Amino acid sequence: MHPQNPIQTALITGGNGNLGRLIADRLLADGKSVIRFDIPGTEPASTRPHETIISGDIRDQQLVESILTEHQPDTIYHLASLLSGSSEADHEAAWEINATASFHLLKCSVKHGVRTFFFAGTNASYGGGLTDPMPEDAPQWPENLYGATKVAVERLGVFFKLKNDLDFRVLRFPMVLSPFAPTTAVTAYPSHALRAAVNHSAFVFPVAAQTGMSTMFLDDVINSIIDFSYAPRSQITQHAYNLHGYFMSVETLIAEIQQHYPNFRYRYEINPVVETLISNWPDTIIDRHARADWGWNPRFDLAQSVTHMLKLLAPPE
Repeated sequence: MHPQNPIQTALITGGNGNLGRLIADRLLADGKSVIRFDIPGTEPASTRPHETIISGDIRDQQLVESILTEHQPDTIYHLASLLSGSSEADHEAAWEINATASFHLLKCSVKHGVRTFFFAGTNASYGGGLTDPMPEDAPQWPENLYGATKVAVERLGVFFKLKNDLDFRVLRFPMVLSPFAPTTAVTAYPSHALRAAVNHSAFVFPVAAQTGMSTMFLDDVINSIIDFSYAPRSQITQHAYNLHGYFMSVETLIAEIQQHYPNFRYRYEINPVVETLISNWPDTIIDRHARADWGWNPRFDLAQSVTHMLKLLAPPE
C-alpha cells in the first residue's frame, strides 16, 4: 500500500490485457477508481466496485475525448499497442495505433488536466550492436517498426512534459517471463517452455543453449509499474528508466526446469531471426537510476521466477 499517493482515478488503455488487468487489480486494492479501456471482445465477465469497462478503438479520437471528459482521470497508464509481430504484419496500423493515437492521447491528457502519464516502453526501442552491460544512455536506434513507434512516443511524451509540465514517465522492460505469454510470440519461448514442462510435453527451443538476455518476472513488472507511478515526482530524475532482473539463457532455464521436472524433454531447431534478435539484446542492463531514485529492486531471481511460474501454470488439483 502507498497511502500517501495522490492517485484517485486511473485510466488504463489496453486495460483488459495481461498487464492492464493486473495493474487494475493493484489499483483497486489500493482504493483507486479504475477505467479499463480496450478493444471489443476483451471485456471481463463482470465488473467490481469503482471499476468501469469501456470498449472501443484507441484511434477513435472522439471516444477518447469523451472518456477523459466524463471520468477526468488524474493518471493514465498507456499500455495499448500492437506488439512486434502484429506491427511487422501491418505497418500502417502499427503507426496509427502505437504512435498517432498516443499523440492524440497525450494532447488530450494535457487538455483535461491529467497529472501523471505512464508509458510502457521496451528494450525493442534499441537496435543491435549494444554494449553489454548496456549503459543507461545507450542510443535508441530500433530495427523494427514496433521499436520505432515506442521511441516516437517516448520523445512525444517528453515534448509534452517539457512544454506542458505533464508528468510523463517511462519504464523500458526486457524479456518478461509470464504465464500469459501469447502462444504466437516466438520470442516468448522461455514462458512456452515452462508451460510445456507442466504439460509433460517436449519443447523445441528456437535459439542455442547459450543464447539469452536480460529478463524479468511478470510480478516484478507489475510491482515496478505501481511503485514507479506512485513515487513522488521529486524523486524522478530521468525521462525514462531501464530495468533489469537477471540474465537467463536457455541452458540456465533448462537447469531450473529440471529441478522440478527432471524428465523435461527438449531439442533445438534454431530460428535465425529469433536467434539474431535475442543475441543482439544485452545480457545485463544497468538500472542504477531506477534503484537510486525510486527504490526499484527486483523481488524474483531466476529460480524464484521458475518456481512461481510453474505453480501458476500447474492445473488445479
